[in-house]
Amino acid sequence: MKLFLTSIIFSLFTSGCSKTDEIPQKITSLDLETQNTFTYLALGDSYTIGESVTPSKAFPYQLQALLNSEKVGVATPKIIARTGWTTGDLQSAIKAENTTQKYDFVTLLIGVNNQYRGYKLEDYKKEFSQLLQTAINFANGNKKRVFVVSIPDWGITPYGKSSGRDVKMISSEIDAFNLANKEITLAAGVNYTDITPQSRNAEKDLSLVAQDGLHPSEKMYAEWATALNAKIVAELK
Repeated sequence: MKLFLTSIIFSLFTSGCSKTDEIPQKITSLDLETQNTFTYLALGDSYTIGESVTPSKAFPYQLQALLNSEKVGVATPKIIARTGWTTGDLQSAIKAENTTQKYDFVTLLIGVNNQYRGYKLEDYKKEFSQLLQTAINFANGNKKRVFVVSIPDWGITPYGKSSGRDVKMISSEIDAFNLANKEITLAAGVNYTDITPQSRNAEKDLSLVAQDGLHPSEKMYAEWATALNAKIVAELK
């Protein structure tokens, strides 16, 4: 399942559920700046680039700011993410990046578009496992420096409720994908941060939803960054 709004309002969903959808044009892959600070790689999809908020309000940048405030210097994040990407798309993008760069820590949040498109859970498990190993490799083999973030629930957003799809079914499928990525993550000895319950608060608190009615707002991204901050500080200090 692919999260990208329609060309008029919600470009995240322009191509519906087709498995042959074109990848949307928006991409963020920012150059890394190193100034004797920790390096950070963020892997994901629209939730990582911060669709519908200004780039500085995406969770990787808010996380960078929090860490810097803790006097844990972090360089500008390197982001490999794009609206609409599935696990397979992210794998292809990483391969195309063709980099041997290692990073001091890595975040990984991927899978909502697999769910949206109706891709098989078993295929997601396989590709997520491969991506997790890739993230560990990017972290120079240090599992404690990899931080997986759960998939938020888009079904409870205004867009989700007006999509014509069964909101309870969306939530159930999101839970199944998260159960899978959590089990894989913990079995690998990697840190797991469950932001899904927080994402569901958006059902009653619309300040947690961006103006597009679908993606997280700056406020919700700040909650994600806060949830990750203490864990990462503990590993880096």
